[in-house]
Amino acid sequence: MKIFFWIYTGWCIFWFLLIFLLLFPIVFIALQREDCKPIAHYCNRIWGNIFFFLIGMPIKVTYEAKLDNKKAYVFCANHFSYLDIAMMGVVIKNFFAFMGKSSAKNIPLFGYMFAKLHIQVDRDHKGSRIKALTRSIKALKSGRSIMIFPEGGIHSKNIPDMVQPFKDGAFSMAIENQVPIVPISLLDNYKVMPNTLISWHRLRVIVHAPIETIGKTKADIEALKNQVYETIQLTLNNHKD
Repeated sequence: MKIFFWIYTGWCIFWFLLIFLLLFPIVFIALQREDCKPIAHYCNRIWGNIFFFLIGMPIKVTYEAKLDNKKAYVFCANHFSYLDIAMMGVVIKNFFAFMGKSSAKNIPLFGYMFAKLHIQVDRDHKGSRIKALTRSIKALKSGRSIMIFPEGGIHSKNIPDMVQPFKDGAFSMAIENQVPIVPISLLDNYKVMPNTLISWHRLRVIVHAPIETIGKTKADIEALKNQVYETIQLTLNNHKD
Protein backbone atom coordinates (compact mmCIF):
# COMPACT_ATOMS: atom_id res chain seq x y z
CA MET A 1 0.00 0.00 0.00
CA LYS A 2 2.93 2.34 0.49
CA ILE A 3 3.17 2.73 -3.29
CA PHE A 4 -0.08 4.73 -3.21
CA PHE A 5 1.43 7.16 -0.72
CA TRP A 6 4.43 7.61 -3.03
CA ILE A 7 2.17 8.23 -6.04
CA TYR A 8 0.01 10.73 -4.15
CA THR A 9 3.10 12.47 -2.77
CA GLY A 10 4.49 12.77 -6.30
CA TRP A 11 1.18 14.19 -7.51
CA CYS A 12 1.21 16.79 -4.73
CA ILE A 13 4.83 17.79 -5.38
CA PHE A 14 4.15 18.12 -9.11
CA TRP A 15 1.30 20.60 -8.61
CA PHE A 16 3.07 22.41 -5.78
CA LEU A 17 6.08 23.14 -8.00
CA LEU A 18 4.19 23.77 -11.23
CA ILE A 19 1.84 26.36 -9.70
CA PHE A 20 4.78 28.07 -7.98
CA LEU A 21 6.80 28.23 -11.20
CA LEU A 22 3.85 29.60 -13.19
CA LEU A 23 3.28 32.38 -10.65
CA PHE A 24 6.95 33.10 -9.90
CA PRO A 25 7.49 35.64 -12.75
CA ILE A 26 4.69 37.80 -11.34
CA VAL A 27 6.01 37.33 -7.80
CA PHE A 28 9.55 38.24 -8.88
CA ILE A 29 8.43 41.48 -10.54
CA ALA A 30 6.24 42.42 -7.56
CA LEU A 31 9.09 41.85 -5.11
CA GLN A 32 11.24 44.52 -6.75
CA ARG A 33 9.14 47.28 -5.16
CA GLU A 34 8.05 47.56 -1.55
CA ASP A 35 4.61 48.87 -2.44
CA CYS A 36 4.04 45.89 -4.77
CA LYS A 37 4.75 43.21 -2.16
CA PRO A 38 1.03 42.75 -1.41
CA ILE A 39 0.72 41.50 -5.01
CA ALA A 40 3.38 38.85 -4.35
CA HIS A 41 1.57 37.92 -1.17
CA TYR A 42 -1.72 37.59 -3.05
CA CYS A 43 -0.01 35.31 -5.60
CA ASN A 44 1.03 33.07 -2.71
CA ARG A 45 -2.59 32.93 -1.57
CA ILE A 46 -3.63 31.92 -5.09
CA TRP A 47 -0.87 29.31 -5.11
CA GLY A 48 -2.13 27.75 -1.86
CA ASN A 49 -5.79 27.73 -2.84
CA ILE A 50 -5.16 26.15 -6.26
CA PHE A 51 -2.74 23.60 -4.78
CA PHE A 52 -5.13 22.26 -2.15
CA PHE A 53 -7.98 22.21 -4.69
CA LEU A 54 -6.00 20.23 -7.27
CA ILE A 55 -4.80 17.62 -4.78
CA GLY A 56 -8.40 17.15 -3.64
CA MET A 57 -7.78 18.14 -0.04
CA PRO A 58 -10.55 20.42 1.25
CA ILE A 59 -9.84 22.86 4.06
CA LYS A 60 -12.58 23.75 6.54
CA VAL A 61 -11.72 26.95 8.39
CA THR A 62 -13.80 27.96 11.41
CA TYR A 63 -13.45 31.56 12.58
CA GLU A 64 -14.52 32.15 16.17
CA ALA A 65 -14.64 35.89 15.55
CA LYS A 66 -14.67 38.21 12.55
CA LEU A 67 -11.21 39.64 11.86
CA ASP A 68 -10.47 42.95 10.19
CA ASN A 69 -8.53 42.14 7.01
CA LYS A 70 -6.89 45.57 7.09
CA LYS A 71 -5.80 45.39 10.72
CA ALA A 72 -2.47 44.10 12.04
CA TYR A 73 -2.44 40.97 14.20
CA VAL A 74 0.16 38.54 15.49
CA PHE A 75 -1.01 35.08 14.39
CA CYS A 76 0.28 32.12 16.43
CA ALA A 77 -0.27 28.49 15.39
CA ASN A 78 0.87 25.05 16.46
CA HIS A 79 3.54 23.58 14.18
CA PHE A 80 3.64 19.82 13.59
CA SER A 81 4.02 19.60 9.80
CA TYR A 82 5.76 21.32 6.87
CA LEU A 83 2.29 21.59 5.36
CA ASP A 84 1.50 24.30 7.94
CA ILE A 85 3.38 26.95 5.96
CA ALA A 86 1.54 26.29 2.69
CA MET A 87 -1.80 26.39 4.49
CA MET A 88 -1.37 29.80 6.11
CA GLY A 89 -1.96 31.68 2.88
CA VAL A 90 -5.35 29.98 2.62
CA VAL A 91 -6.34 30.53 6.23
CA ILE A 92 -5.13 34.10 6.85
CA LYS A 93 -6.68 36.79 4.67
CA ASN A 94 -4.59 39.64 6.07
CA PHE A 95 -1.37 40.83 4.44
CA PHE A 96 1.22 39.15 6.66
CA ALA A 97 4.86 38.23 6.95
CA PHE A 98 6.12 34.89 8.19
CA MET A 99 8.85 34.83 10.76
CA GLY A 100 10.70 31.66 9.80
CA LYS A 101 14.04 29.89 9.74
CA SER A 102 16.79 31.53 7.71
CA SER A 103 17.66 28.14 6.17
CA ALA A 104 14.68 28.62 3.82
CA LYS A 105 16.75 31.10 1.80
CA ASN A 106 18.87 28.20 0.48
CA ILE A 107 15.95 26.72 -1.48
CA PRO A 108 16.15 27.79 -5.16
CA LEU A 109 13.59 30.45 -6.16
CA PHE A 110 11.45 29.81 -3.09
CA GLY A 111 14.32 31.02 -0.91
CA TYR A 112 14.52 34.24 -2.89
CA MET A 113 10.79 34.82 -2.51
CA PHE A 114 10.91 34.03 1.22
CA ALA A 115 13.86 36.32 1.88
CA LYS A 116 12.23 39.22 0.03
CA LEU A 117 8.68 38.81 1.31
CA HIS A 118 9.09 37.41 4.81
CA ILE A 119 11.36 37.69 7.86
CA GLN A 120 14.23 35.27 8.38
CA VAL A 121 15.67 34.35 11.74
CA ASP A 122 18.55 32.16 12.86
CA ARG A 123 17.49 31.19 16.37
CA ASP A 124 21.05 30.11 17.24
CA HIS A 125 22.38 33.66 16.87
CA LYS A 126 21.21 36.42 19.19
CA GLY A 127 21.97 39.12 16.62
CA SER A 128 19.69 37.45 14.06
CA ARG A 129 16.88 37.12 16.62
CA ILE A 130 17.12 40.79 17.56
CA LYS A 131 17.17 41.86 13.90
CA ALA A 132 14.14 39.68 13.09
CA LEU A 133 12.24 41.05 16.08
CA THR A 134 13.04 44.62 15.01
CA ARG A 135 11.81 43.94 11.45
CA SER A 136 8.64 42.33 12.80
CA ILE A 137 7.86 45.30 15.03
CA LYS A 138 8.42 47.61 12.05
CA ALA A 139 6.06 45.50 9.92
CA LEU A 140 3.35 45.66 12.60
CA LYS A 141 3.72 49.43 12.87
CA SER A 142 3.14 49.67 9.11
CA GLY A 143 -0.11 47.71 9.47
CA ARG A 144 1.20 44.34 8.28
CA SER A 145 0.43 41.24 10.33
CA ILE A 146 2.99 38.69 11.52
CA MET A 147 2.59 34.91 11.36
CA ILE A 148 4.79 32.93 13.74
CA PHE A 149 5.02 29.43 15.17
CA PRO A 150 5.78 30.14 18.86
CA GLU A 151 7.19 26.64 19.43
CA GLY A 152 10.16 27.78 17.33
CA GLY A 153 9.91 24.93 14.84
CA ILE A 154 8.71 21.33 14.59
CA HIS A 155 9.99 20.02 17.91
CA SER A 156 7.17 18.01 19.50
CA LYS A 157 7.97 14.36 20.21
CA ASN A 158 4.43 13.63 21.35
CA ILE A 159 2.08 15.12 18.77
CA PRO A 160 -0.49 16.63 19.26
CA ASP A 161 1.11 17.95 22.44
CA MET A 162 2.90 21.22 21.79
CA VAL A 163 6.35 22.04 23.09
CA GLN A 164 6.68 24.44 26.01
CA PRO A 165 7.74 27.03 26.84
CA PHE A 166 6.80 29.14 23.82
CA LYS A 167 9.37 31.59 22.50
CA ASP A 168 8.88 35.17 23.73
CA GLY A 169 9.13 36.89 20.33
CA ALA A 170 5.46 36.80 19.23
CA PHE A 171 4.23 38.07 22.56
CA SER A 172 6.91 40.71 22.95
CA MET A 173 6.18 42.25 19.54
CA ALA A 174 2.41 42.14 20.12
CA ILE A 175 2.77 44.02 23.40
CA GLU A 176 5.26 46.46 21.88
CA ASN A 177 2.69 47.41 19.23
CA GLN A 178 -0.43 46.79 21.35
CA VAL A 179 -1.90 44.59 18.63
CA PRO A 180 -4.08 41.50 19.24
CA ILE A 181 -2.72 37.95 19.22
CA VAL A 182 -4.78 35.43 17.24
CA PRO A 183 -4.24 31.74 18.18
CA ILE A 184 -4.73 29.23 15.35
CA SER A 185 -5.29 25.50 15.84
CA LEU A 186 -4.16 23.32 12.90
CA LEU A 187 -5.99 20.10 13.71
CA ASP A 188 -5.03 17.62 10.98
CA ASN A 189 -1.84 18.66 9.19
CA TYR A 190 0.34 16.18 11.06
CA LYS A 191 -1.94 13.37 9.87
CA VAL A 192 -1.41 14.44 6.24
CA MET A 193 2.34 14.92 6.38
CA PRO A 194 3.86 13.31 9.47
CA ASN A 195 7.13 12.80 7.55
CA THR A 196 8.24 13.03 3.91
CA LEU A 197 5.19 11.20 2.49
CA ILE A 198 1.78 12.82 2.06
CA SER A 199 -1.52 11.07 2.72
CA TRP A 200 -5.03 12.37 2.04
CA HIS A 201 -7.02 13.71 4.95
CA ARG A 202 -9.66 16.35 5.45
CA LEU A 203 -8.11 19.48 6.92
CA ARG A 204 -9.68 21.49 9.72
CA VAL A 205 -8.49 24.78 11.10
CA ILE A 206 -9.87 26.88 13.94
CA VAL A 207 -8.96 30.56 14.02
CA HIS A 208 -9.65 31.66 17.58
CA ALA A 209 -10.90 35.01 18.81
CA PRO A 210 -8.19 37.68 19.14
CA ILE A 211 -6.55 38.18 22.53
CA GLU A 212 -6.13 41.89 23.21
CA THR A 213 -2.81 43.28 24.44
CA ILE A 214 -3.86 46.89 24.99
CA GLY A 215 -2.52 48.05 28.34
CA LYS A 216 -0.32 45.00 28.77
CA THR A 217 3.43 45.21 29.41
CA LYS A 218 6.37 42.83 29.24
CA ALA A 219 5.38 41.65 32.70
CA ASP A 220 2.37 40.00 31.03
CA ILE A 221 4.37 37.94 28.51
CA GLU A 222 4.25 34.69 30.51
CA ALA A 223 0.51 35.00 31.11
CA LEU A 224 -0.10 35.61 27.40
CA LYS A 225 2.07 32.64 26.45
CA ASN A 226 0.07 30.42 28.78
CA GLN A 227 -3.25 31.75 27.49
CA VAL A 228 -2.34 31.09 23.85
CA TYR A 229 -0.91 27.66 24.69
CA GLU A 230 -4.01 26.62 26.61
CA THR A 231 -6.35 27.90 23.87
CA ILE A 232 -4.63 25.87 21.15
CA GLN A 233 -3.77 22.80 23.20
CA LEU A 234 -7.30 22.39 24.59
CA THR A 235 -8.65 22.58 21.03
CA LEU A 236 -6.15 19.98 19.80
CA ASN A 237 -7.08 17.68 22.68
CA ASN A 238 -10.76 17.99 21.83
CA HIS A 239 -10.22 17.12 18.14
CA LYS A 240 -7.95 14.07 18.29
CA ASP A 241 -10.30 11.97 16.09
